[in-house]
Amino acid sequence: MYDRIKGFRDFYPGEMAARRATIDTLEDAARRYGFREVATPALERAELWTDKSGDEIVEELYSFEDQGGRHVAMTPELTPTVARMVVAKQQALSKPIKWFSTRPFWRYEQVQQGRQREFYQTNVDIFGSSEPEADAEILAWAADALTGLGLTGDQFEFRISHRDVLGGVLETFDADVDVDDAIRAVDKSDKLETAEYHDLLIGAGLSADQAVEFADIVSGGDLEDVKAFADTERVDDAVENLQAVLSAAEDFGAREYCTISLETARGLDYYTGVVFECFDSTGEVSRSIFGGGRYDDLIESFGGQPTPAVGVAPGHATLSLLCQRAGVWPDEEVATDYYVLQIGDTRPEAARICRDLRENGHVVETDVAGRSFGSQLNYADSINAETVVIVGEQDLANDEVTIKDMESGDQTQVPVERFPGDTERPTFADFD
Repeated sequence: MYDRIKGFRDFYPGEMAARRATIDTLEDAARRYGFREVATPALERAELWTDKSGDEIVEELYSFEDQGGRHVAMTPELTPTVARMVVAKQQALSKPIKWFSTRPFWRYEQVQQGRQREFYQTNVDIFGSSEPEADAEILAWAADALTGLGLTGDQFEFRISHRDVLGGVLETFDADVDVDDAIRAVDKSDKLETAEYHDLLIGAGLSADQAVEFADIVSGGDLEDVKAFADTERVDDAVENLQAVLSAAEDFGAREYCTISLETARGLDYYTGVVFECFDSTGEVSRSIFGGGRYDDLIESFGGQPTPAVGVAPGHATLSLLCQRAGVWPDEEVATDYYVLQIGDTRPEAARICRDLRENGHVVETDVAGRSFGSQLNYADSINAETVVIVGEQDLANDEVTIKDMESGDQTQVPVERFPGDTERPTFADFD
C-alpha cells in the first residue's frame, strides 16, 4: 500500500466536481473582462527565483538538477513565469496584455489549514497599463468572481493599501531604515504581538520611539493624517493614486468591497504600488484568502522594456475555506442527467438513445459491466441520475421505452421512435 505524499492532495469525483464549478466561475468571469487564457510550464530554471531572492530560497522550493545538468525548480508562483513570457514576445504583444490561467504550484513549506505543498491558483494579470483603471479592473474581476460564487459583500472584504505610502512614511524618519524589512514587518503585524512587531521594526532600523510612532500612524489608516505626517511628494502621489484607484473601483462596481488598510503590505519585494488582500469579514478564516497588487518593475528586471503590471491570484484552498464558511461551496457530488438501463439484448437501441442524448449536451451513462436490472438501478441512484431510460426487450417488442423520474419514482412508457426527440431535456412529463 502506497501512502500519499504529505502536502499533496487527491481529489475524488465529488470534490473535483465542486472544484471544477468554482474554477469555471473564476475563469468565466475573467473571460467576460477580456482576459485570455495562457498555459505555463511546471518546470523553470531555478535562477528565476534565486537571482532575485538569493540561494537560500532553494530551501522553500522543489528544486533539483535535471539530466542535462540544469538547476530547475517546480514553479512556486506564476508571476516570474509570465514576466519571462512577456519579455520573450514583448514587441509582438498588443497592450494591454490581459492574461489568466489556472494551474498547480509547488512549495516546500509547513503544511497547515489552507496551505499545502502542492496548491492551485487562478492568476489574473494586466501588463502595459499604469492607469488606476487597470488596478480597479483587477479588483472588479475579483469582486465579480466572488459574488459569482454566491458570496455577498458582508462575507468578504478587500483591504487595500499602497506600498509607497509605507515607504514614503519610513523615509521621513531620521534613521537608516531597511524599507523592505520594515514593510515585511508590517505585512506580519496582524499575526504578531505588539512587542514582537515593534522589535521587527527596530531590527529594520527604527528606534523604539520611532517604531511606536510608525506603527500608530499606519494602524490609524487615515490618509489625510498620513499625508500631513509625512509631508512629502512621494506620499502625496501615493495617496492620490490610491484614491484614484478607489474612485475607478466605484465606477466599476467594486468600491463597496474595499477598505483602506495601511497595514496591508504584501510581503513580496516586487510590489510597487497599490496592494490588496481579501479577507473573510467574520474573521473565522484567520488568514488572507488571497492577495494581489501592482508590480511595475518586474518586467524590466527580467530584461524587458519598462512595463507596468498589476495582478491577483486567488488560491483555491483558502477560497474554498471562505465559501464553506459562508455556505456557498458547491455540493461535492457527481450529477448525471440520464442513465440508460439495458435489459436483455438491447444494446443497439440503448446505444442509439445514448448517442442522441449526448449530442444534445446531456451527461449520460449506460451499463458497461453486464449488471442485473437491480444493480443498474442502484448504480443510477448512486450517480444521482435524474432520469432513467429503461430499454428492455419487452419494451422494444412494443416499440416503447420506459422513462423513470428518480426523485418522484414516477414512470411512463413512450414510443421508442419519439425518444429523445427534439425536446431539449425530455422527461416522462413530455410524453404523459
